[in-house]
Amino acid sequence: MREVLPAVGEWYAAGAPFGLATVVTVTRSAPREPGAALAVGPGGEVVGSVSGGCVEGAVFELAQEVVASGQARLETFGYSDEDAFAVGLTCGGEIGVLVRRVTPAQDPALGEVVRAVAAGGPVTLATVVDGPAPRGATLAVRPEAVSGSLGAAGLDAAVAADARGELALGATVERHYGPRGERREDAVTVFLHSFAPPPRMLVFGAIDYAAAVARIGVFLGYRVTVCDARPVFATPRRFPDPVEVVVEWPHRFLRGTSTDDRTVVCVLTHDPKFDVPLLEEALRRPAAYIGAMGSRRTHDDRMRRLREAGLDDAELARLRSPVGLDLGARTPEEVAVSVAAEIVALRWGGSGAPLTATSGVIHPPAP
Repeated sequence: MREVLPAVGEWYAAGAPFGLATVVTVTRSAPREPGAALAVGPGGEVVGSVSGGCVEGAVFELAQEVVASGQARLETFGYSDEDAFAVGLTCGGEIGVLVRRVTPAQDPALGEVVRAVAAGGPVTLATVVDGPAPRGATLAVRPEAVSGSLGAAGLDAAVAADARGELALGATVERHYGPRGERREDAVTVFLHSFAPPPRMLVFGAIDYAAAVARIGVFLGYRVTVCDARPVFATPRRFPDPVEVVVEWPHRFLRGTSTDDRTVVCVLTHDPKFDVPLLEEALRRPAAYIGAMGSRRTHDDRMRRLREAGLDDAELARLRSPVGLDLGARTPEEVAVSVAAEIVALRWGGSGAPLTATSGVIHPPAP
């Protein structure tokens, strides 16, 4: 979608109706991922692609029909492996494409998306794909505001809550709800398209625990980098794809790396010559989570060294050490679960207590 937004923004500002086709589902192999888009302008010009050329002609014709009728349509394109090459869809998969007519009056949310992306801000575009809700209706969800509507206040509230969760991970997914946002129903299908890069997870110390933390970081949607100054340990084959592995002194690497309020820093070296200068750098820059592994004796010694390095109480209070929640973890994989649990709890303001020991709503509004 990002590649078509400059042209879409111009057409949107001009106020003339245009067609927008978006890949909302992919089955088996397909040339483009969910979120890929093709737009057909008021003069018939085309930008973007939904299949790398395989079914663009059919989607172009469909978009013109939708612009003329004003009725959004959901179509599936795909062929068996035996027939794929004859029609050009050589992957043999299927794609579900939602095609809708766009004008500022019909779709105020898209204008908010265009403005947010142009300004470099995070935003999720939620679009009704199917079910007892207006197909093609949209909702733009930003961390601090919502615009547009999917046709029902309850549905808007449920989708906005989920959209913010997916936005935190930069994820694009389909979700299912009841007509008024009921969580236990799947009558309404909504496509959540997030415009945000995945947050970064920086893991320092290429040990077995780092490999487990890296795996769960990838699973949670982070862009993971593992850094260690020792080349014998920092080898790509010890870590899963698509983890980036860097051989460098940790504090030097961090000093040359940008972080933001979504970045997670996991310090697993528990060696003063590595982790003290690294934490001195980390605790003075933006990050959502900074955790350090080690025993309580290691923690006390680390805090003393950091104070001697000039860090104040407010900076030291950001450090989660010893790292992770108390799960009784033993293996590297179990420790990784405890670290991931602490990261999620800190992100959403969770207590880390068993739900059986708490009361009230299970999924409160984001802090």
